[in-house]
Amino acid sequence: MKKTHRPLVIGNWKMNPESSTTAARLATEVKKGTTRVDGVDIVVAPPHPFLLEVRKVLNGSRRVLLGAQDAHWEVGGPFTGSVSLPMLADTGVVYVIVGHSERRAAGETDSDVHKKVHAVLKARMIPVVCVGEKKRDSNAHYLNDVEKQVRAACAGISKARMGTVVIAYEPVWAIGTGNTATPDDAHEMKIFIQRILTDLYGRNVASKVRILYGGSVTEHTAEALMAQGTVDGFLVGGASLRASEFLTISTVAARTATL
Repeated sequence: MKKTHRPLVIGNWKMNPESSTTAARLATEVKKGTTRVDGVDIVVAPPHPFLLEVRKVLNGSRRVLLGAQDAHWEVGGPFTGSVSLPMLADTGVVYVIVGHSERRAAGETDSDVHKKVHAVLKARMIPVVCVGEKKRDSNAHYLNDVEKQVRAACAGISKARMGTVVIAYEPVWAIGTGNTATPDDAHEMKIFIQRILTDLYGRNVASKVRILYGGSVTEHTAEALMAQGTVDGFLVGGASLRASEFLTISTVAARTATL
């Protein structure tokens, strides 16, 4: 089935690579490769210290946009080690990842995520809200965990703004483990999240929200997750550090979206 909106593929570089030189090289390879990829929105999210270096490489490219891995909800103040949204805006950031499971594991709460989502929208950037269960159980209690995260993150967002929000389903048990949710798992969760959004905002708004999959995505699993899992793209971790594989995943997303 042909998708109703453009797929989105985000490369979350996490705490990689080790130097700005390597970051610039990776960004250069991705930028060059996107000249052969159409029909997909591509984002790279390097560590904060490398944002300016990567921005120089992208140089206003419309094929690759700049993302950030996190941000504080306050615009400034005594928050050692944090980065504000005005700082990110000044570096050209368009997308901001919020509530990644690795941030939640470090103590980030649903309340924190909620405040960050609103702050990102207020700063006129696009939040990528990460949700997902730590483990699955036969009684489907994991669905309650995901619903709680979605409702907390989206509470109070207007219908006009909700359509720009991106939600990334990332089962914690799949992140960095080599284990990937099956296409059926991804499809089930996309439908479930859409039902929550429909309950909150109505079908028209819910249909505008892009729902991505994240969790050990590779060039070998991407096609089935897009076609059978019906997700709208990917939040890619380790594979995004290999330009050729990241570009292959982006190509698969673009091709599958037109089927």
